[in-house]
Formats: sequence, structure tokens, C-alpha cells
Amino acid sequence: MADARVFAAVDLGAETGRVVVGRFNGGSISIEVVHRFANRPLWLPDGLHWNLPGLFDSILAGLSRAADAAGPLDSIGIDSWGVDYALLDGSGRMLGLPFHYRDERVSDDVIARAHARVGRAELYSRTGIQTLPINTIFQLIAEEDGRAAAEAEQIALVPDLLAYWLTGELANEVTIASTTGLLEATEPRWARDLITRLGLPERPFAGEVVEPASPLGRVRSSHADIAGAATGTSVQTVAAHDTASAFAAAPLRGRHAAVLSSGTWSLLGLEVAAPFLGPDAAAFNLTNERGLDGTIRLLRNVMGLWLLQECRREWSAAGMASDYDELHRLASAAPPDVPLFDPDLPALLRGGEVPALINAACTAAGQGAPAGPGELARSILVSLACKYRLVLEQLQLVSGRRVEVVHVVGGGARNALLCQLTADLLELPVLAGPEESTALGNVLVQARGLGEIASLTELRELVGGSVRVTRFEPSGQPTRETYERFLAVTGLATHRPAGAAA
Repeated sequence: MADARVFAAVDLGAETGRVVVGRFNGGSISIEVVHRFANRPLWLPDGLHWNLPGLFDSILAGLSRAADAAGPLDSIGIDSWGVDYALLDGSGRMLGLPFHYRDERVSDDVIARAHARVGRAELYSRTGIQTLPINTIFQLIAEEDGRAAAEAEQIALVPDLLAYWLTGELANEVTIASTTGLLEATEPRWARDLITRLGLPERPFAGEVVEPASPLGRVRSSHADIAGAATGTSVQTVAAHDTASAFAAAPLRGRHAAVLSSGTWSLLGLEVAAPFLGPDAAAFNLTNERGLDGTIRLLRNVMGLWLLQECRREWSAAGMASDYDELHRLASAAPPDVPLFDPDLPALLRGGEVPALINAACTAAGQGAPAGPGELARSILVSLACKYRLVLEQLQLVSGRRVEVVHVVGGGARNALLCQLTADLLELPVLAGPEESTALGNVLVQARGLGEIASLTELRELVGGSVRVTRFEPSGQPTRETYERFLAVTGLATHRPAGAAA
């Protein structure tokens, strides 16, 4: 690819991280993974933490490989999962290793404490973020009596922190900041009066948030021993929340499309111009997160393929079926009427013995437990597809928008069985791909920051012309009974429950 711009995208997921080289020649984009590394959390005496220093070391090594493989890099961008953060003192030192969102320190009492200070309805009307124990707002309240809260001068979400370590320049990027539950829903600024009323430290939120494609600085010379030829490369903010990058790279055409970012988490939503903050959106626990060019992602977080990942980990340890291809073959061969459960059961959020937790949930609903890995894997996939239908019905009810097609992007686009089940249960065509949507979005936002792309529409046209998408049509198999059985065993409903809090 002659005269191409060359970018390095650091893309961090809950299981693995990658450094990806993206080449852009003005008319098409290509990407290549040059370094992949594990993301293993650490159990320490005070709880579950991310090993961010270890990840940073792997990032530097990956950037060195990227520069060696592709020649001089035009820029670097970092994206990651949301909500998790570090607190820094006045000298920029990290006040403790960041906690993992699956740590158990956020209890129901912590959430109740927050809502006693600022009511749930008011919080939603101001921030538009669904109530989940993993949210930054609740994590901060859980540690409000500790040293970090007392000494904190700055807050850095995970990609903010890693970019700061790379360059020495700290900025709070807007898409990742919107996952905190502390950003105004209607404009990109911290909700400082809410932060004060919540009893949280005010100083970390004194600065302004910045948009994607903002220049930060250059990779510091102190990293030269590991970063090699990447030293001195400019670093930009991108759509730093991985879901924001994935949505940006979804090849949408028209208003009647939904996007399912499918990976460790499933995030199903619509791209809209303004947040939905009314009582139905609140009752359905939908979230309004900021995206590229001021867009809003009206979506719902659903537990995703992490459930299958955790089952695979346990089965592998026990010497049972553990290869994903084999699990998918077993799931495809399993009976269609497997037991069903709500993937978002609170007990499943923290993990542990996930097969046993799912078996217990199915048994408690009077169905019996799935028989073996194949049935359990299919139970997970069918339950996810049923939950997608429920969420999609709620999204359409709140937005008034009719959905005619669903784009599945991310690693889940490789799971043909889940994509087909989703098409069947939703009774809609599913367009699967790009699989590397987050890295693509990361690279293309960098290209935009250098003036190579003029708009989000042009960005998506480039994606559409550069990647292959697989179409899954509904098979025509009857699914109404399966969905109604899911609603019956879970007690869930599409319509707003009577008396639900506004």
C-alpha cells in the first residue's frame, strides 16, 4: 500500500490486549495485529486489581514491534474497557493499583448510600447512565474513606492513565469519561454539583474533558529501552472507550439499524443525536454514553461471552472440552430447547464457578440443569439472544425508532451460532463484522485527527469498503415459544413495570 499513513492502535480488553498496526492510503484501511498479550488481574489482600504496570510494559513492547514492522508511525491511540480508574496525587503518582470492576467492594449498601445523597431518578436525569455496581460513581463511594480519596488531585480512566504514562500529559477523554456516571448527559462536562453532593473529592474533576482526535504529546524518551523506534511518536486521544470505537467502525447506513458490540460484554444499542432521559429509559436501565462527533449511544450492557469464557476456563482446568471450536460444535448439536436464564443475574457479575451458578439458576426456575458442556454452551448463547430481543424491544419503545437490521461487531461476530441465533430470535437480518471494529475505529479516529478523514459518515464508508461482512438471515424456525419461555423463567418483561421509578 503505497504512501500509506501508519498508525498503532492499543486495544485493551478484559482478557487480552493487542497492539495493531493500521495502514490507511486515503481510500482503504488495513490492520494487522503485531503483538497480543494476556490481561490477568491480580488478587491482592484488599481485593481484585488490574495489573496496569504489567500491561503498560506489554504495550511498550508492542509499540516497538509495530514500529519495527511498519516503519515510522504517524501516531498512537489507546482504547480500553470503561468505568475503571486510577486516582493520582498532585505529583501524578498513582494512589494504589486500580481495582477491577468485578471486585466485590461495591455492595448494595454502597449503591443505597449514593442514592440517599442524590436520588436515583435525579442521577439518571442528569447523567443518563444505567445503574450497575461496576460504575465508577459507586466504586468511588466505596473507597471514599480511604487515603486515595483524601489525597486525590486527578482521576484517570484506564486509557487516560496509560496515555499519561506514555507522554507525561494527562487528559480525560470524553467517551471514556461518560462511562463514569459523573458526566452531564446533555453536554460534555463533569456534573460537579452532583459530585459535591455525593461527597466525592472535587479536585479530580476540576479539569475539562477533551474530544477524540486531540493531540496529547509524544512517547517519552525514558521509554526508549522498551519502546524502541516508537519513542518520540505522537499520541492522540481516540474514542477511548472501546465501545465508542467499535460503534464508530460499524458500517451503518440509515437510521433503522442497531449495533451489537459483542465480546466479553454485549452492548446493544442505537446511535442517536440526543440522550433519552425519561421514565421509560430509566425503568429499562438503559444507558446514554457519548460517542464520536457528539453522538449518543443509547444502549444496554448485557453480560456477554465472558460467561462462556469463564465456563471454558473451568472446563479446561478439569480436563473437559475447552477449545472454542469444539464448544461451538457441541452447542450446535445440543437440543434446541435448552434451559434458559437471565444472563444479567447479579450472582453472575462477580464470577466464580459460573457453570454451577448457571445450573443453579436454571434449576431454581424449575427447568433442571443443562446436561454437559454442549447444552450449557447453547443455554448461554440462546439466553443471550433472548436478552438481546428484550433489550431491542425496549430500545425501540423508548426511541420510537423501528430497527430493521442489527450489526454485530467485535469478537462475537466470529461466533456464527450466536449470530444465527440472534437473527432467529430477533427475526431480523444480522450483519456480522468487522470483527476488529474497535481497532479499526481507533485507527480511523487517528487518521481523522491528522486531517485524512472529514466526517463520521466518511469514516464508515471507508470501513464498508475495506472489510467483509457476513449476513445471517432469520432461518424461519419458530422462536416465539423460546422467547416466551425465556420471559416466563426470568420474570422479565418488555413493558415498563407498574410503579417503576421515573
